[in-house]
Amino acid sequence: MTVTRPPMVVCLGLLFMLSGCSQEEAAPALPRVVVQQVKPTDFAARVTLTGDVQARVQTDLSFRVGGKIISRSVDVGDHVKANQVLARLDPKDLQNNVDSAKAEVFAEQARVTQTSAAFVRQQKLLPKGYTSQSEYDAAEAALRSSQSALKAAQAQLANANEQLSYTALVSEADGVITARQAEVGQVVQATMPIFSLAVDGDRDAVFNVYESLLVGGPSDEGVTVSLLDDPKIQAKGHVREITPTVSAQSGTVQIKVALRDVPAGMQLGSPVTAATNAQSRPSIELPWAALTKALHEPAVWVVGEGDKVELRKVQVGRYLTGKVVIAEGVKGGETVVVGGAQLLHPGMQVQKIDARDAGGAQ
Repeated sequence: MTVTRPPMVVCLGLLFMLSGCSQEEAAPALPRVVVQQVKPTDFAARVTLTGDVQARVQTDLSFRVGGKIISRSVDVGDHVKANQVLARLDPKDLQNNVDSAKAEVFAEQARVTQTSAAFVRQQKLLPKGYTSQSEYDAAEAALRSSQSALKAAQAQLANANEQLSYTALVSEADGVITARQAEVGQVVQATMPIFSLAVDGDRDAVFNVYESLLVGGPSDEGVTVSLLDDPKIQAKGHVREITPTVSAQSGTVQIKVALRDVPAGMQLGSPVTAATNAQSRPSIELPWAALTKALHEPAVWVVGEGDKVELRKVQVGRYLTGKVVIAEGVKGGETVVVGGAQLLHPGMQVQKIDARDAGGAQ
């Protein structure tokens, strides 16, 4: 007996068979990620230094003798002229030395007068035979001795007068008093600093810089120094000195920039700034979106052979606006995922879209 199937049943069976075949043959869709090829560059961070304006020549002024300060005629910030008297010591003791030396000179002068007259008499008596040669020689020796003693007394008087002049502290040059270390009534020793003088003339901008920020040596390029309170006030200069040792207290190196044509507003002690580049290092710049985390360390997804991804730990050298600087972890020429990395896992195969074409692909 022949059974006849309705045409609709046959069509539905064929439809289910074709649908099953298409599901078996369709390949799984690969996740699409935005990638960027790594290009290493020499990265040098822009650093702003802060310092102050100082005189090229600075000196400490001190008395050359000890004593008690009885007067002070200048203060910090005062402008002084060369040979101007800044302070005085009590001159009593040194004046006594001068008076004593004067008395000694007068006494030796009297001895010279006396021995000179005695020698003249011996000169007149010797040819006539009224005196002996030994008495003549003794008179001559006494004269020479008294003359030598007079010269010594005169030298002692000159020295006493010079010591007395040291009771006045005078400025060695035109300049500005920047510090005061003693007060009236204080007893000071010789060579103890009393004032600090910034000599008029050349000016430097002085900065304390961490050694890691220094380039190999002074640059021939000019440096622009700006006043911190008013950046419009600027002066050009060049690095003239870098201290060869690191400060034990601050761990910094001192840099002195010689300034040219210093404007009136840039006075001694004024805080100033200067911008410069730190020492350049081979680095790789990537957008923030490329950075992820491997447990507790920063990492990026690297696309390798067969378009399979690998989670690579990296060392971040610096965080910048909109991008990060990778110091270690990836090499030039490698491909890094910069977008669409949320659902990736190691070994997953992906479909790459170049970052330059990502806008059109989206």
